[in-house]
Amino acid sequence: MLKEIQGGVCAAKGFTANGVHCGIRKNKTKRDLALIYSEAEASAAAVYTQNLVKGAPLTVTKNNIADGKARAVICNSGNANTCNANGIEIAEQTCALLADALNINAKDVVVASTGVIGQPLDITPIAKGIPALVAGLGAHSDLACEGIMTTDTQPKEIAFEFTVGGKTCRIGGIAKGSGMIHPNMATMLVFVTTDCAVSSQMLAKALSADVKDSFNMISIDGDTSTNDMVSVLANGLAGNTKIDSEGADFDAFCAALNAVTTYLCRKIAADGEGATKLLECKVTGAKDEATAKTVAKSVICSSLVKAAMFGADANWGRILCAIGYAGADVDVQKVDVAFRSVKGEIPVCKSGAGIEFSEEIAKEILLEKEIEILVSLGDGEGKATAWGCDLTYDYVKINGDYRT
Repeated sequence: MLKEIQGGVCAAKGFTANGVHCGIRKNKTKRDLALIYSEAEASAAAVYTQNLVKGAPLTVTKNNIADGKARAVICNSGNANTCNANGIEIAEQTCALLADALNINAKDVVVASTGVIGQPLDITPIAKGIPALVAGLGAHSDLACEGIMTTDTQPKEIAFEFTVGGKTCRIGGIAKGSGMIHPNMATMLVFVTTDCAVSSQMLAKALSADVKDSFNMISIDGDTSTNDMVSVLANGLAGNTKIDSEGADFDAFCAALNAVTTYLCRKIAADGEGATKLLECKVTGAKDEATAKTVAKSVICSSLVKAAMFGADANWGRILCAIGYAGADVDVQKVDVAFRSVKGEIPVCKSGAGIEFSEEIAKEILLEKEIEILVSLGDGEGKATAWGCDLTYDYVKINGDYRT
């Protein structure tokens, strides 16, 4: 049974964290360097953006954890370390400096970076910040969470307790993500820690399967960023028999991982740049899961749907339109659409055609902060959920002067 607990990435045994201001950001009140550390060697797995333009830290991390092992995660914010001639050098230097401070191997470091793309990055502030970062290690998941934020307005962290092989295990995560969020892995930065003993091969298998239903089902603005990464460290200190094959224990771990990722998905989508509402599109009745996913993502990605939700306008025709161009094999004459929130549920389309409904009640439902767009395709058992947000004036304001 899953139980939500406190602690974020420090909930699991043997993990500590910290976040400091090192000077990458001009604003001294904002932390810009974060660290997560495991006292024991951990199995490691990660997934990365599919953008052909990739930040240097992704290349370095991929090389570092090729052996499936890691001890620490370091991430700076304020500068994405992307498209820099010396980007690889900076990322490797960061790993080496941290390794010296922690007395670990530089190859056991996951390095990440987020912020403006293409800005020169000096190693000096990172080098100066690492001693304080290491010295302040403790149960500070919240500080690490602050250290990876860019345009985020809310911290994103969660932890759960679960049982594997009779042993109590813990898993927790932190995330940053507010803009440049779109499917095709990974759509933001997410760091997950667990004390469950899992082999690196099974950890990679669990993560790769999970992201298909979690982080690949988010879209805020249609832009897939260059530095996106999700990494998981499992140090085994819970004492369970190591999970090295499929079975009940692996299923229990996957369920716990999905609880973390789904929670963070919703937090990221709700905190989209300028957003006022979380949108959740639930598609049922598809001929298969692939069709359901295609339709759900098309609806969530539609700028017109997002704008209508901002205006609390029950313009269901925009949803049908998004389904129609999704590229999925759908019989539009079987499509039903409804809206739901804490204020109730209202059907607006039946069998691909409009039905009478109260615009006043619909508006009341759509004025809430969390909106469900319910789509039934009437063609099978396939289902999927995608997450997004409304499109507001503030999105343009934020991104019009992002560098200044």
